[in-house]
Amino acid sequence: MNVAEVTAKAKVLLEALPYIQDFRGSIFVIKYGGSFMDDPDPVMRTRVAYDIAFLAAVGINVVIVHGGGKAITKAMETSGLKAAWVNGLRVTDEATIAVVKKTLDEVVNKEVCDAIERAGGHSKGLPGDTVLVCQKLTVDDDGKEVDLGYVGDVTEVKVKLIKKEIGDGFVPVISPVAEGYDGKPYNVNADLVAGRVASALRARRLVYMSDVPGLLSNPSDAESLISTLKTSQVDDLKKRGVIDKGMRPKVQSAIRALEEGVQRVHFIDGRLAHSLLLEIFTDKGIGTEIVHG
Repeated sequence: MNVAEVTAKAKVLLEALPYIQDFRGSIFVIKYGGSFMDDPDPVMRTRVAYDIAFLAAVGINVVIVHGGGKAITKAMETSGLKAAWVNGLRVTDEATIAVVKKTLDEVVNKEVCDAIERAGGHSKGLPGDTVLVCQKLTVDDDGKEVDLGYVGDVTEVKVKLIKKEIGDGFVPVISPVAEGYDGKPYNVNADLVAGRVASALRARRLVYMSDVPGLLSNPSDAESLISTLKTSQVDDLKKRGVIDKGMRPKVQSAIRALEEGVQRVHFIDGRLAHSLLLEIFTDKGIGTEIVHG
């Protein structure tokens, strides 16, 4: 390695230093989802796990909320169950919720935890229904009445249980299943879970990792990234179709989280090498940040 390469690496570390000093002891909630989770090539997932382990190693308290939609669809097919959808939301009957819970808790959650452990981190899998309480979801994003079966909306986060794991030195990894008032498990949108968990923990940062670069002013042009978005600009972007159906749950939960004490929300592409570190520890960032204003 020549002097120029060494100097370049030193500059990167020095740029990160003030952020590391500032964020030490803070809580970051990271939503781990998107097609990069389901890619048969484990390289991307391994990189993300190392980024998470890095954050934990420099004193940031990381909490993970993971998705798992494709894994659920695959498990349902194996079980002979057909997926049904209403306005983009999965209908979850009694047979389906059993498959959903088993897949999220015992397959996806374990995979995320194992990846973090291999990267040198210390993870603790938390089935969502041990730390999340919900009511049955009765309206969709547009306020229309729906009956999706065992699909919930989080009403309570058991903060003490999550903070205990943080205090014991673990990265809590939470599945998007909640306990209903009837004592039964309910499927919950993982984006909404991440927002509710971040709000309850008063997280410094909420980061959504998916398979898109962030918010694009022209959804068909990957170069039209919106680096910073103020909450006051969101309604206009919805009307223009910039924030489409797939991004709405993320954006809605982001705004709610900001209103409830989270300082900033980030949307980044999990397929991009070390996008998490680039977004958090560099001046320019790599995705979209949503801020007050």
